[in-house]
Amino acid sequence: MFSRSLVNGGRSVAATRSLANSNSRLLFRSSISKYSTSSSTTPKHKRSLLFRIVKYTVFGAVASVVGTVGFVGYKIFEESRPVDQVKQTPFFPNGEKKKTLVILGSGWGSISLLKNLDTTLYNVVVVSPRNYFLFTPLLPSVPTGTVELRSIVEPVRTVTRRTPGQVIYLEAEATNIDPKKNELTIKQSTTVVSGHSGKDTSSSKSTVSEYTGVEEITTTLNYDYLVVGIGAQPSTFGIPGVAENSTFLKEVSDASAIRKKLMDVIEAANILPKDDPERKRLLLIVVCGGGPTGVEAAGELQDYIDQDLKKWVPEVADEIKVTLVEALPNVLNTFNKKLIEYTKEVFKSTNINLMTNTMIKKVDSKEVIANHKNPDGTTETITIPYGLLIWATGNAPRSFTRDLISKVEAQKNARRGLLVDQHLKVDGTDNIYALGDCTFTKYPPTAQVAFQEGEYLAKYFDKLHQLEAVKYSLSRPAEQDNVQSLTKKLHRLEKNLPHFIYNYQGSLAYIGSEKAVADLVWGDWSNISAGGSLTFLFWRSAYIYMCLSVKNQVLVILDWAKVYLFGRDVSKD
Repeated sequence: MFSRSLVNGGRSVAATRSLANSNSRLLFRSSISKYSTSSSTTPKHKRSLLFRIVKYTVFGAVASVVGTVGFVGYKIFEESRPVDQVKQTPFFPNGEKKKTLVILGSGWGSISLLKNLDTTLYNVVVVSPRNYFLFTPLLPSVPTGTVELRSIVEPVRTVTRRTPGQVIYLEAEATNIDPKKNELTIKQSTTVVSGHSGKDTSSSKSTVSEYTGVEEITTTLNYDYLVVGIGAQPSTFGIPGVAENSTFLKEVSDASAIRKKLMDVIEAANILPKDDPERKRLLLIVVCGGGPTGVEAAGELQDYIDQDLKKWVPEVADEIKVTLVEALPNVLNTFNKKLIEYTKEVFKSTNINLMTNTMIKKVDSKEVIANHKNPDGTTETITIPYGLLIWATGNAPRSFTRDLISKVEAQKNARRGLLVDQHLKVDGTDNIYALGDCTFTKYPPTAQVAFQEGEYLAKYFDKLHQLEAVKYSLSRPAEQDNVQSLTKKLHRLEKNLPHFIYNYQGSLAYIGSEKAVADLVWGDWSNISAGGSLTFLFWRSAYIYMCLSVKNQVLVILDWAKVYLFGRDVSKD
C-alpha cells in the first residue's frame, strides 16, 4: 500500500512536473508571442504617426495657399469694382447746408485723407494735375527696371469711386487763390496736335507738317474748406546749371528720363575707343543727395551694372562708375551711426564712390564743380565729370504755395512752406488746411508724416462736422428747449477737437547688393537698428505692405520675381 502510494505519489509528482513544464513552455511561448507582436506593431504605429504629421502638414500648407489665393482674389475682385455711393446734395435731409471740401493733390497726404474720410459728410472735390497716386518709396527702382512704373501707380478714380459718398475728381492744377472769397482758380492744360497734308514736289511724296500746342481751360471753384496737399518741387538751392543739366527723381517722368539718358550714354560710349576721355566721362554717373532717395538710387544703379550690364554689355560695364555726392559729413544722417558706417562699408565693397563733405557750387553740361572739405579741415575746389547727373536732394515750395503765402499776413515769414497750427490749419486762415511737403513743420518731409496727417485730418473733419451740426441745431427755433444741453455739447466738442501727434515708426533704406538698413521704433520703449540681407527682406515686406492696393502688391512681387528669373532689361524703352 505504501509502495502503491509511493508509486501513485511518484506519478503525481511526475504529472505535476510535466504540467509545470507544459505551463512553462506555454508561458514562454505566450511571452515570445507578445514580444513578437509588440515588436512588429511598434513600427506601424510610428509609421502611422509620421503619416498623420505629414498629412496634416501638407493639408495645412495647401489650406494656407488656397486661403491666401482666395483672399487675394477676393480683394482684387473687390477693388476692381466701384461701390454704390451717396450722391452729392446741397443740403442734408434736416435742412443743414452740406459743406464743400476741396482737396488739392493726389499724393500721400491727400490720398490718405480721402481713404479715411467719411465722404458722405461733405461734398468732396479732388483737384490734381496727375490722375494717379505714385508710390514714391519704390521710384528709385524704376529707372533700372527692377520695378515697372505701372506697378507703383494707382489711379485716383479707383480711390474716389470706392468711398461711401460721391467724390468729384478734376484733372487740373490750382493756379490762384482768393482766401477772402474762398475761391480757387484752376487750369487744365491739354496738348493739341494739328497738321495739314502737303506735297513734296522734289520727291513727289506726300508730307504732313504738324504743330503741337497747348490749349488751356481755366475756371473757378468755390470751397467751404480747403486742404492743400500739393507736395513740393525739387530744390536746386539756387545753384547755377542744376535745373538745365540734371535729372530729378521725384515724378513718373523723371524715372523715364533717367532710364533713357542712362542707355543713351552707354550706347554713345560704346561707339568711342577705350582710350577716349569722352568715353570715360560718359560712363560716370553722379547722384547728388545722401538721403534715402539718393542712396537707394545709387544702390539700384550699381545692382543694374553688376547683375545685368556686366552680363549683356561687358564691353562698357566695367568702366561705368557710380558716385554719390553729399554736402554733409555722412549719408542717411537720420539713421543710427552704426547703420551709417555699415552703409559706407557696403558702398566700398560694391565700388560706389562716396564723396561726403562735398558741396556743389556749379553745374555745366559735362562737369560738376564743388568745394570739398578735407579731413584736415582745408577746402579745395574739385571738378567731377559726368555723363548722367541725378539730383535727389531738397524740396522747394510750388508756385501755388508761394501764392497762398503772399496773400496771408501770418505767412509773411514762411520761406520753405506753409506754417500750420496743431490742427494743421494754415496760420492766418479759418478754413484752409495743409499737409505733407507743402508745409514747414518740425516733422521731416516724408511719406510717413504726410500719411499720418491725412489720417488725422479725416478724423478731424468728422469731429468738425459734428460741431457744425450742433451749431445748426442751436440756430433752429425747434431746438430752443434744448439750448442748454446743445451748448454744453458744443463746448465739449470744441474742447475735444484732436491735435495732430506724429508717431515716428522708423526709417528704411535700400543700399544695394540686396542689403538694406532699418532704424525702427518698437512701441514706446525700444529702438531696433539692423542692416544686411535679412533687413533687405524686411524692407521688401514693409514696402509691399505699404502699397495702396492689392493690385500694386501683386504687381510689385511679380516684378521682383521677373528680375530674379530673367534679369533686368538692357534696352532703352
